[in-house]
Amino acid sequence: MRKTLALICALLFWGAGAAAAAADDIPRTPSGKPDFTGRYDIRSLTPFERRPERGEALVLSPEEAAEVEANQRQRVLDGDAASAPDRPPPEKGAFIDRQSYNYAWFDPGHTMFQIDGKYRTSILTNPPNGRMPPLTEGARKSRGALPRFIWMNDDGTAWWLESGDTPFDSPETMVLGVRCIYQPGASIPIRTISYNNLKTLVQTDHYLMIHIEWMHWTRVVRIDAEHSPAPYRSYSGDSIGRWEGDTLVVETTNFRREAAPQMLHGRESAGVPRGAMKVTERFSPIDGQSLLYQFEVEDEEYTESYGGEMPWPKTDQYNYEYACHEGNYSMLGQLRGARQLEKEWIAAGKPVKDAE
Repeated sequence: MRKTLALICALLFWGAGAAAAAADDIPRTPSGKPDFTGRYDIRSLTPFERRPERGEALVLSPEEAAEVEANQRQRVLDGDAASAPDRPPPEKGAFIDRQSYNYAWFDPGHTMFQIDGKYRTSILTNPPNGRMPPLTEGARKSRGALPRFIWMNDDGTAWWLESGDTPFDSPETMVLGVRCIYQPGASIPIRTISYNNLKTLVQTDHYLMIHIEWMHWTRVVRIDAEHSPAPYRSYSGDSIGRWEGDTLVVETTNFRREAAPQMLHGRESAGVPRGAMKVTERFSPIDGQSLLYQFEVEDEEYTESYGGEMPWPKTDQYNYEYACHEGNYSMLGQLRGARQLEKEWIAAGKPVKDAE
């Protein structure tokens, strides 16, 4: 009996020591709070939305995850293959997809992430099907007028003069991403994207800075502060933080309407904040080398709230300058090309509709 009690005490002591060691693995500020300062690479093949056929399945088997990762490796190989120099030109009037010529420019990652040792089917976990909730009727009607990232009806003419659309009137009629001003999907709520997935965090007792590689955008979270007055608005909103144990809870409001979602291939990019809404993020330490990022979005334009989670592993890679604006020669080319097509359209006597 005495030996049994001794063994139990030893096990309890070892368990307490292991828990303390685990806690000691978490970097902390002088005030004792977890210190999230560091660089994080959040790229992952885990999609933002779950594939519909997976239903409410939260996790993938290792075999299913391996298949996704193998498909990605093949996609990279196919994308890097040399183009045939004797291939025929596209048919006249055919849509030419404006994509980079190979896969070298993209870096979405090579693996799916795990939480609690399980591969996830999506970043979104709420609603339970892992997909964005439906838009309200009013939101569906208003979003038909949103600017598009890619206009699919590109037939080599100034078609917009007849339709009344204004996609290429000036830089101001283009979405913020094309103008190299702001990339909403990379900024809040934060999720994996096709490239530029590095995040740099710098923390003090009163602030958390989140530097986002895509568009070189910086969010500043004021800890234990109050929200700015409603007239103050930012593309990424106004963020304040508070501690709940070792978790930093960040609440963001006061978004600018101009940060509205863009239309990509005729479909709205999902989960982008705008206007009267609130985003709640939670940063929790997993260990000294990673944190758990969770978010919940309350948006009056959707029929219900939505949210999700993903791990942020630390990296030794550096976040270099994102000189998008300085190298944005293609936007000038679009505007010049549009003016030329408009001249040809008018010279041919084709109809012109005034923009509304």
